[in-house]
Amino acid sequence: MRSALVSIPTPPADLLVRGAHVLDPRSGLDEPADVLVRRGLVAEIGAPGSLRAPEGAELLDGAGRTLTPAFVDPHVHLRTPGQEYKEDLETGTRAAAAGGFCAIVAMPNTDPVLDDAALLRSLREQAEREARVPVGFLPAITRGLAGETLTEMAELRDEGALGFTDDGRPVVSAGMLRRALRYQRLCGGVLALHEEDPSLSAGGVMHEGEASARLGVSGIPSLSEATMVARDAALALDEDGRVHFQHLSARESVEAVAAAKVAGARVTAEVCPHHLTLTDHAVLELDTRLKMNPPLRSEADRRALIAGLRDGTIDCVATDHAPHARDEKEVPFEEAPFGTTGLETAFAALHTELVLPGVLPLALLVERMTAGAQVMGLPVPRIAPGDPANLALVDLRARWTVGEHGYESRSDNSCYAGRTLTGRVLLTVAAGAVAYRERAFALSAA
Repeated sequence: MRSALVSIPTPPADLLVRGAHVLDPRSGLDEPADVLVRRGLVAEIGAPGSLRAPEGAELLDGAGRTLTPAFVDPHVHLRTPGQEYKEDLETGTRAAAAGGFCAIVAMPNTDPVLDDAALLRSLREQAEREARVPVGFLPAITRGLAGETLTEMAELRDEGALGFTDDGRPVVSAGMLRRALRYQRLCGGVLALHEEDPSLSAGGVMHEGEASARLGVSGIPSLSEATMVARDAALALDEDGRVHFQHLSARESVEAVAAAKVAGARVTAEVCPHHLTLTDHAVLELDTRLKMNPPLRSEADRRALIAGLRDGTIDCVATDHAPHARDEKEVPFEEAPFGTTGLETAFAALHTELVLPGVLPLALLVERMTAGAQVMGLPVPRIAPGDPANLALVDLRARWTVGEHGYESRSDNSCYAGRTLTGRVLLTVAAGAVAYRERAFALSAA
């Protein structure tokens, strides 16, 4: 099997971050320190002011800032091939770097669908020319996402696939998913599942609840997701398959995942920042940037998702970064496509809405924003001597308005547009190389 992650070959960094508060729950770090990166690896960690920058290394002032492991997003849409007017490998990975991510995993609902080894090989070669941070790929479970014929999963794994997903669509047939789980046992990799029962969700444009009733629009009930989660958890348990549940949105889904884990199923789950911080009442103004699938749900659902993230029922944070062109979103709510961007705002939104009010500790947020690596079978970023440098230097006090100075993404359909957030990524080191610098910080670097 080929290397799972690919990006532009970049000279490794030599730099010293001096005096930042270093926070890495996996390495047990939560204190001011100097961190030296040499030839792309974490070389030394010492008391503030104790380390010297080698000749030719860059010295960065970390005073008043926080250094964490960079984040990993197991669920993004890069729109390549076929919809590059929305996003491509270069702009999508640039947005990821700006958000503090050192690795991302791209979905297959492209045009054509990523469902064969030749296309995967081509995309990986393109990423070696364009990707600012390492990218992995999840090809489709079924040909054309049609749910009728399995892809050649073993061949795709040999070409570097991390796993498989029909994201954007559910695997409606239980029999088809059962066959996929059996194939997976032979070739490995995770099956990542978009859970939705189309017989319950068809025609819906937002959560079925009080807000949809007030607006008089068709709703998507929570059971559309939760019943599929329960079904597929049972299949995973019966087949001893490895399943990852994407973008949970409902309280009942969290309960189903918890029950599956207690039963011994090999399942994991993710949640998106927008489902953790917003509810369906935000949709009352019919802003299409708030239209996503699964939809924003009730306050009770939001609180259940937070509790699930806190107690480990939900393993990681994922953005489901879904860029769309402006003219596609500037239509009546019912006609607009589902999806919001998220890479550039994920950390800041969760820090603002959950950490600052004391709902979640910062260390837990950092752990969950890096755990997507473990879910995908990748090395988890750590700040430890000898490990590759995957670092995010953050100013936790910086206040900024989303979209005020544009986006690194090609698209601007952020559900947080116009909101003031607190916490900004200043620098991202990905796979040992500097992938992003905030403009003002670049000017102040020594």
